[in-house]
Amino acid sequence: MSAAANTAITPIVMPKWGLSMKEGTVNAWLVEEGADITVGMPILDVETDKISNAVEAPDAGRLRRKVAAEGDVLPVKALLGVLAPAEVSDEQIDAYVAAYETPADGEDEEATASAYQFAGVDGLRVRYARKGTGAQTVLFIHGFGGDMDNWLFNLDALADGHTVVALDLPGHGQSSPQLPGTTLVALAGFVARFMDVLDIEDAHLVGHSMGGGVAAQLALDAPQRVRSLTLIDGAGLGDEVNNGYTEGFVNAQSRRELKPVVELLFADPGLASRQMLDDLLAYKRLDGVAEALGALGASLFADGRQREQPGRRLDAKALPVLVLWGEQDRIIPAAHARQAPEGATVHVLPGAGHMPQMEKAGEVNALLRQHLAR
Repeated sequence: MSAAANTAITPIVMPKWGLSMKEGTVNAWLVEEGADITVGMPILDVETDKISNAVEAPDAGRLRRKVAAEGDVLPVKALLGVLAPAEVSDEQIDAYVAAYETPADGEDEEATASAYQFAGVDGLRVRYARKGTGAQTVLFIHGFGGDMDNWLFNLDALADGHTVVALDLPGHGQSSPQLPGTTLVALAGFVARFMDVLDIEDAHLVGHSMGGGVAAQLALDAPQRVRSLTLIDGAGLGDEVNNGYTEGFVNAQSRRELKPVVELLFADPGLASRQMLDDLLAYKRLDGVAEALGALGASLFADGRQREQPGRRLDAKALPVLVLWGEQDRIIPAAHARQAPEGATVHVLPGAGHMPQMEKAGEVNALLRQHLAR
């Protein structure tokens, strides 16, 4: 095969979503061979042990070959398909596919384990991840009952230009189950001290749901620590919250009880996979977690009302604020996006529920990059 033909061929490969992903299962192709592909177009669905999501085209071109079949379980960076212009012959594509060797992931188990780190903050053990070497830091803060895996599809997308950090808040993930307090003020103060421990002077904050309320509160309490703010379906911009979710999550004791609660997070309830439910149940059964979540939910979201609303006190003229919302959010109404501070950039995303950073990861990542470039 000529060098010119080789450079005209663009591989579509198994993505790496999150620090622990090693392989994925091809669920379905979303386009046919011969289709003209645009950058960011969803081209096939892949399922991991965490969640299923669409692989988006990294480049524009014509899909000349589906290499992976539905049901195939393939390692990260394995060849899934081939984009190439019409002048590249079938024989040249055959040669490219035959010669393709899946590169090493570059992150063995020891390296993956080291990507998850732990810090002591106020006597509590906090799990976090840090990637990238950019001069500016982007700090991701998850929501109620979540953990850093809520950012599976976002960290790597921003790590090429920034240092990205995500943490498990106390009472969540693999951090200590004890809470620093049950208010957004207490949680925001804890995040500030976490930043101190990691020598993060200031950061772009990205907060989801309750984490959006924490981020907004930190911007009010310590504005010198916050370079910009992104609120994704954020708490703290309005009154209503679906306590059928918050209380249901705390009280669910089995997969049968938890499934309809977790399905509320997504526009597509099928994303509430069996593995996701099993992982959440294992987390909820850890000593102290149920008590911590119960106290936090009762403090912040009792009777379906948001007790604290720091987002409504933000000044978007002094601080760049991006507000993103899933149009089909069944936890916190998308109408709250209209209560974003004057001057904020607001996008409501069709086809997404309460987790647009997962359901519409490509769009969210593109909007985040634009926002950070400001």
